[in-house]
Amino acid sequence: MSIVFYDYQGTAIAYCDDGEHIFTFAGRPAAYLKDGSVHAFSGAHLGRFENGLVRDNYGAVVFFTDTVTGTGLYIVRPIRKIKPLKGTRQLVPSKQLTAAKPLKPADAVTWSQASGERFFD
Repeated sequence: MSIVFYDYQGTAIAYCDDGEHIFTFAGRPAAYLKDGSVHAFSGAHLGRFENGLVRDNYGAVVFFTDTVTGTGLYIVRPIRKIKPLKGTRQLVPSKQLTAAKPLKPADAVTWSQASGERFFD
């Protein structure tokens, strides 16, 4: 099952086809999912993925998916734009030692300033 990650404008930014690796639509490996967290390949903890939302380490929403449930219903979601075609995938880099999960912040009903590809940088 493919998961598409949309930003605060409803633009499809990234996707995950295997339940683990996240790619941008240009084909760049951006991050990976592990135990409900989003990690950079450097091992940095970028945020968490639950209830169909990606939240940053401060609790603000970075991305929404087609499967938003629960507390995700309170965020104002824009209309989804047409998804771009998927580019040729680049090789996935090796995963470094993952950072510890930070304490879980309260879920915010605001959008993260990092919503978009810059979340992965």
